[in-house]
Amino acid sequence: MKFVGGVGYTNIDLIYSGMERLPSTGEEVYSQGFGMHLGGGVPATLINTTRLGVPSRILTFIGKDQFSALAERFYATYDADIINLYEGDGMPVVVTSVMVCNNDRSFATYRDDKAVDEAAVCEKIYQHLSGAKVVNMHVGFLDAYKKLKEEGTILIFDTGWEDDLSTEKYHEYLELADYYLPNQKEALKITGSQTVEEAAEKLARYFENTIIKLDKDGCLLKNKDGIRFIPSMKDVVAVDSTGAGDAFMSGFMYGIYHDYPVDQCIRFGNVTGGTCVQGVGCLTKYVSEQQLLEQAAAL
Repeated sequence: MKFVGGVGYTNIDLIYSGMERLPSTGEEVYSQGFGMHLGGGVPATLINTTRLGVPSRILTFIGKDQFSALAERFYATYDADIINLYEGDGMPVVVTSVMVCNNDRSFATYRDDKAVDEAAVCEKIYQHLSGAKVVNMHVGFLDAYKKLKEEGTILIFDTGWEDDLSTEKYHEYLELADYYLPNQKEALKITGSQTVEEAAEKLARYFENTIIKLDKDGCLLKNKDGIRFIPSMKDVVAVDSTGAGDAFMSGFMYGIYHDYPVDQCIRFGNVTGGTCVQGVGCLTKYVSEQQLLEQAAAL
């Protein structure tokens, strides 16, 4: 049976919500709410594709530390195929403190960059993902993606924000991927552009369908038919935008898996992303497959 899959680090989010303002240096600000959640990234995306009825395989790294134990407890609550590739004695789980203030957020993150030898696990990744119809590409593991591409796997890439984000840095991924799903800020940064239209023009060198997420304004799609703007969900009350991009990816992957046209895949992504922001954390608010189809039809 065909499936969707991906490899990515497990994230644990410590979320401080309802803050009146963010603290300055040396200050302490109390939040109105606090929660510990499974964070974003490839695992969160694939948990949501599982919720939409798509067979999904999550490859990740879980150790023996306290945060890995917490991650295992979270994973046990989801009906997903989870494969742990980690065999070391470090801390492979990424931990982030998220401070939510006025529907915006700030992060402080710790990741042990030496915990996982990415090159050493590429063959295992390829073996576990071979046969997938669609794979969510994470930065790293490039050799595995190249082999999957040769087999005909559809690859969807999402970088996330980085201060040194550029096409030069990620040209191998952009040339390999079938789709790239940046938000507006990421698209401007990676292309060095001033407008989303200019960014779309530059990204069109790599992709038949260029896609840029515009948050509450929907999504830009550029292809041979020109530029179109596909609307977002209406009347969304955003509580926390953490994980919205990962949720968008899940709806988009659902559409690609089921061979929908790309504009319909974007509508699915707008629904899953728009639903996610209505709750605190990456996985609190979501839709069923039936709800997805109904809500996307209304866009």
